[in-house]
Amino acid sequence: MQEGRVIAYASRQLRKHEANYPTHDLELAASCTRPEDMEALSAGQHSLKYIFTQPELNMRQRRWLELIKDYDLEIHYHPGKANVVADALSRRAHCNVIKARPTARVICWEMDEIEMPTEQLVELYSLIIEPTIKDLVIVAQKQDPGMAHIREGIDEEKKACFTLDDQGVLWFKNRLVVPKDMELRKKILDEDHTSVLTMHPGSSKMYQDLKQKFWWTRMKREIAKYVSECDVCKRVKADHLKPGGMLQPLNIPAWKWEDIHMDFVVGLPRTRRVMILYG
Repeated sequence: MQEGRVIAYASRQLRKHEANYPTHDLELAASCTRPEDMEALSAGQHSLKYIFTQPELNMRQRRWLELIKDYDLEIHYHPGKANVVADALSRRAHCNVIKARPTARVICWEMDEIEMPTEQLVELYSLIIEPTIKDLVIVAQKQDPGMAHIREGIDEEKKACFTLDDQGVLWFKNRLVVPKDMELRKKILDEDHTSVLTMHPGSSKMYQDLKQKFWWTRMKREIAKYVSECDVCKRVKADHLKPGGMLQPLNIPAWKWEDIHMDFVVGLPRTRRVMILYG
């Protein structure tokens, strides 16, 4: 959108399985279609305004929210005839507009025009300038001495899987390299595991999600250890099955007939012939 008006549209034909989706899932699926190429999205369902705060979501909605959670988006209810073309396409009189938040600099300029106490302005500025996980990883790369050895290997063409971009950020197969900073790694694991959109995934699911964006040595092992130590997962995902018996091998006898075992086979059909089996 530009100045509150839609300047571009996108559409495609529904797939066979998508024809069975309810209306709100279809609207959410349209919002998740290449969000990185759109500054604002228009939807036709008022319920999408509360999709980020709904306590109960199905697996399809959780998967789509994981896709768009990396984009800084807000959903605003936008009734009226301000977007008549989109209304005609969706056959709805109202629409929701998912608008990208303005940059921190624009927000600071707008706050300068608001008459607020100094203490409250300081708190608001501190909330805006908080760095993202990616920014923290980039700063940690520059401070970690172990990253210099990898950069030297890239220059000598000994580290084929590692690459450097124009800003000097280190990547491993298009994944951001996380240095050996245990506090930073724990912050990454906490955000991916305890987020409202992820809902405490298992170690395999969590590893598949994180390995698309980050990489560090023994990453899978650390994720498995982190999930095994999660108190919420221990209480909610506890094993309710009865434990199995003691499957232990017998001791080797020192002499014959030292241990005698007998198994009874019952429930066999009756027969006129008499047959006795010993084993």
